[in-house]
Amino acid sequence: MSHLTNEQLERYSRHIILKQVGGKGQEKLLNGKVLVIGTGGLGAPAAMYLAAAGVGTIGLVDFDVVDLSNLQRQIIHQTPDVGKAKVVSGQETIAAMNPDVTVHTYNELVTSANIRDIIRDQDYDFIIDGTDNFPAKFLINDACVFEQKPFVHAGIIRFQGQLMTYVPDAGPCYRCVFPSMPPKDAVPTCRQAGVLGVMGGVIGTLQATEALKYLLGIGDLLNGYLLTFDALKMTFRKVKIPRNPHCAVCGDHPTITELVDYEQPACDLRKH
Repeated sequence: MSHLTNEQLERYSRHIILKQVGGKGQEKLLNGKVLVIGTGGLGAPAAMYLAAAGVGTIGLVDFDVVDLSNLQRQIIHQTPDVGKAKVVSGQETIAAMNPDVTVHTYNELVTSANIRDIIRDQDYDFIIDGTDNFPAKFLINDACVFEQKPFVHAGIIRFQGQLMTYVPDAGPCYRCVFPSMPPKDAVPTCRQAGVLGVMGGVIGTLQATEALKYLLGIGDLLNGYLLTFDALKMTFRKVKIPRNPHCAVCGDHPTITELVDYEQPACDLRKH
């Protein structure tokens, strides 16, 4: 017997008629909890589609405020939000979109000292890495491996994007593919190199898709694969990636056993 209200039956009707979702699947989404770290180019569309889909609990993590230069791609924020904390702006947008969703905000920078507590705060089912700098990405990966939480990594720059999903004990983590951070200034930031505004939408909504599939238990996740997208050529490429048994964090004999904070780049992607 469905516990959905008449209003929910109507709101989510296009989900419910999908045989892979149905009423029971929609209830899974309403009971689901997803943490979005970074409320910018990637996190903005991801959070909005999760909210529209009826994911009942969404956590938003960001320490930045809305800047005018964000509005070219960070669609969860509007012009009147300039100067407002991104997590507050995001929470207000989601509240206006779907009253079924509870938003928890964390107006802080993720660090080795707080990230595991944030993940545990609501016992999130799935984590979305919407950050835009390498120190945060390595920190999120390591924390999710330690906490045994699935997450989807993504990155965008210029006209390119990529993403992969980690599932505990079932495939490679981010460090299996990228063992260590690149040298400082070796990779330009979006602030330095630019990014086509829609890239966040393309890749961020794919991240939301992975989260929804995980909560529903359907389809094939990008577990063991790196998906890349080239907007100029309009091509996707899916590359199989193996788990590295010598990985420093998820390998058979890990050498990284506690979280550390890496140096933030001088000009990072936080305004991405």
